[in-house]
Amino acid sequence: MIAHQYDSEAALRLKAIIKTATDGIIIIDDRGSMELVNEAAANLFGYEEEELLGKNIRMLMPNPHHDAHDTYIQNYIQTGVRKIIGIGREVMGLRKDQRTFPLRLSISEVQLPERVVFTGILHDLTAQKAAEAKIVELNQHLEEEVYRRTEELAATVNQLLNTNHKLEFEIQERKVAEATLRKNEKELRKAFEKERELNTLKSRFVSMASHEFRTPLSTILSSADLLEMYTAEEQQDKRLKHTTRIKSAVNNLISVLNDFLSLSRLEEGKINLTPVEFNLEEFCDEVLDDVQALLKPGQVLQHHGLLSDTMVFLDKKMLKNVFINLFSNAIKYSEPGKMIDCYVEIMENELCFRIQDYGIGIPEEEQQHLFTRFFRAHNAENIPGTGLGLNIVKRYVELMNGRIHFESTLGEGTVFHVHIPLSKP
Repeated sequence: MIAHQYDSEAALRLKAIIKTATDGIIIIDDRGSMELVNEAAANLFGYEEEELLGKNIRMLMPNPHHDAHDTYIQNYIQTGVRKIIGIGREVMGLRKDQRTFPLRLSISEVQLPERVVFTGILHDLTAQKAAEAKIVELNQHLEEEVYRRTEELAATVNQLLNTNHKLEFEIQERKVAEATLRKNEKELRKAFEKERELNTLKSRFVSMASHEFRTPLSTILSSADLLEMYTAEEQQDKRLKHTTRIKSAVNNLISVLNDFLSLSRLEEGKINLTPVEFNLEEFCDEVLDDVQALLKPGQVLQHHGLLSDTMVFLDKKMLKNVFINLFSNAIKYSEPGKMIDCYVEIMENELCFRIQDYGIGIPEEEQQHLFTRFFRAHNAENIPGTGLGLNIVKRYVELMNGRIHFESTLGEGTVFHVHIPLSKP
């Protein structure tokens, strides 16, 4: 029963991902008939989803691929030689109005119990190709402009050399040119420093992401292998142990992906406040229920504050993210058996709360960097984490016009204070 429920939930999640994906997703059988077309793919080609289902995929291709597509599939099935499957490449698509457009196509093979299907992910390259053409045009224009300016400068220099009475003007022009060069040099130096900073962030991101994904994936793989060994009824405890490890590893991966997605949306300015009115006590109970599963053995989470019938008007989802992130850190950086305290109250028309742990604490010399992206204190390097959580928390709090600060002593613990002004519906 539990497995069936889990499979149903997984299917629903997969269906939601496919439906809301911004790129087109099409699944075809080994004859090229379309079995699944998401909304993004249908819009990409100018069709309704119902117009495509059951039709051959070649209707979305211009020649010569239109006539040869079925041959591609049969050749692969017979020979196993991959020409595009598993290898992304740029192709041309054919819209309903017979206009062609560029797209990037990635195809993967999916082995089902009794047959094979192929999944294609399509990304429209129209805007990218237009931008590339515009860059080429601008570069050509720039080269022509540079050539023209160079010719003009050469003529001016010759004129200055042949006309002594214009010497003063020449000197003044040279001073202006030198000032421009100094200005350009300063701007180039700033651009170089910015590029170097971005490269450093990129390197840290790649290194951190590689580590954070490798560890849980290795755990999932090893636990899955061990599960195959425990087939006897009396080995149920061992099976449960490894399924728990797999769930924990998956939750770690989901946490990492959520951090990446939240940071990306924040950087792109796609997160807006959506305040609603809600009961604060019920909200706190809901948050505490959500974090119970994260507690280590012996850890106890104590909630302080009388909030019955207290209604607030805030972005509930964003506030919940702040609470859970701070609770997660308190649990993660505290030993088993330690207490974690949460104090919540309304003071001077502000929601004030603090979350206190009695864990490893933060080295004093590193506290100034705590809200920096990808920062991990040296005493937390062996504890899983992306270094993004507190940066996201701070930006969420600031989006709600609030403020956050902390106090920490190495080896004794850390307390975070958050103050968020309240407004009326």
